[in-house]
Amino acid sequence: MSTLRDLAEEHTTLRPADIDHLHRIAGDWQLLSDLSFADLLLWVPVDGDGTFLCVAQVRPTTAPTAYLDDQVGRIVGGPEVAHLEVAHRQGRIWREGDPVWYGDVPARHEAIPVRLRTGDGESGEVVAVVGRDTNLSTARTPSQLELNYLTTADDLAQMIADGTFPPPRHPGETTSAPRVGDGLVRLDANGKVTYASPNAQSAYRRLGFASHLVGEDLAKLHRRLAGDPLEGTDAGNAVLAALRGEAPPRREIDARGATMLTRALPLMPAGVPIGALVLVRDITEVRRRDRALITKDATIREIHHRVKNNLQTVAALLRLQARRVAMPEARVALEESVRRVASIALVHETLSMSSDEAVEFDGIVDRVASAATEVAATEVTVGMRRRGSFGVLPAEIATSLVMVLNELLLNAVEHGFPPADEEAAPAPADVPRPEVVVSVHRHRKQLHVSVTDNGRGLPEQFDAERGGNLGLQIVRALVTGELRGTIELRNGPAGGTEAVLVVPLARGTTDRLTGRAGPP
Repeated sequence: MSTLRDLAEEHTTLRPADIDHLHRIAGDWQLLSDLSFADLLLWVPVDGDGTFLCVAQVRPTTAPTAYLDDQVGRIVGGPEVAHLEVAHRQGRIWREGDPVWYGDVPARHEAIPVRLRTGDGESGEVVAVVGRDTNLSTARTPSQLELNYLTTADDLAQMIADGTFPPPRHPGETTSAPRVGDGLVRLDANGKVTYASPNAQSAYRRLGFASHLVGEDLAKLHRRLAGDPLEGTDAGNAVLAALRGEAPPRREIDARGATMLTRALPLMPAGVPIGALVLVRDITEVRRRDRALITKDATIREIHHRVKNNLQTVAALLRLQARRVAMPEARVALEESVRRVASIALVHETLSMSSDEAVEFDGIVDRVASAATEVAATEVTVGMRRRGSFGVLPAEIATSLVMVLNELLLNAVEHGFPPADEEAAPAPADVPRPEVVVSVHRHRKQLHVSVTDNGRGLPEQFDAERGGNLGLQIVRALVTGELRGTIELRNGPAGGTEAVLVVPLARGTTDRLTGRAGPP
């Protein structure tokens, strides 16, 4: 299904600013749909042929839908869009006409013109029409709650026609705002509560206010209830800002162990401030879980930090032991163990600074590659280069993979290039300098990694399955065991050696930089 922007750009000549305004409406119109007990359909005129195209749709959570089928992408014309044409041409809300039938469902049509205000604050031209279609099959005498909902919905509908709704979103705010069903409070122009839904009344009682809200000055009430005076001032000022016609950011109020999220919206149909709408939601349990997760994350990071410290201690003890060993072979073995322990410690160091059990792996590879050139027992200066991005990897993959890459890089540097005394003559000027390249890409939920050098290649009698030193035996064990992958060692087509790894990513693992599991 095409998106709102795709449909508008394909079928209309709307400007980017117009389409952005339609996106803001579609991002905030669940509120109007729930208050109206009606489906909302966003219609844009198709240039030159008198038809309209539906580019977005939302169904109410407070009433049955009028449409069982999705209407997005539907193009209609003729008598079926007469109400849309009136609202678009005359720039007024259309409420005339008899109910229409969609199969066995009777529905009432309304049409609300959508304006985008100009830079000087004046109402601009009509760029679209919101169809408000109400399922009448369950029509009955409305309750006080429903009457207040419908009255507020009419005010917001007029604000859409004026170009003053929805308000601009504040930086950093998500769409997880309180909904109509969470709790609704309506204020008059003086900030006094004229109506509070039962859920709103319950939310305030959790904060310690046991009386009825009707008649209360809500800004003053927020200041009284909040346990933190600064928090109460901010919440009270948000209500006053909405009464002045502004759209303040959402605020939280903490009191008596409970937390309530509030969102204040101005009500100013036809540009006249008549009060404000305050949506509230009891988020006590949400914040309790958040605090528990924060504590858990801090504990996990502390564990990784201590593991890193312990591994560094082990590495230091091995290094100290290596200095006291007289046998050269034993000293080399201990030094190799130091490097292996240090590479694992590097992963835990990164995890200790991360908020989850995943690491940005590129930085780790770069540090391991740099260390390999510094500590390798060779007289040749070897360059290191990475091609592609590993992205973010889970800890269970990163810990084993960093050891594998550490061994492959050290092998490439130490054994891929002959020492200076083995050279028969100085290398010609056109011979490329010694280099090791780590290449990576993702394909079909697999990580494809190659470590390639431009050195002398593998010996003629080298057995890729059984040959090699302890480092290569560790590599094969980790790749086939912990990583459940495959590895192939071979001579490169242009010389040198290639180590090719294919590592399956855990089910559900995605590249958190790109948000997908495919290639970067």
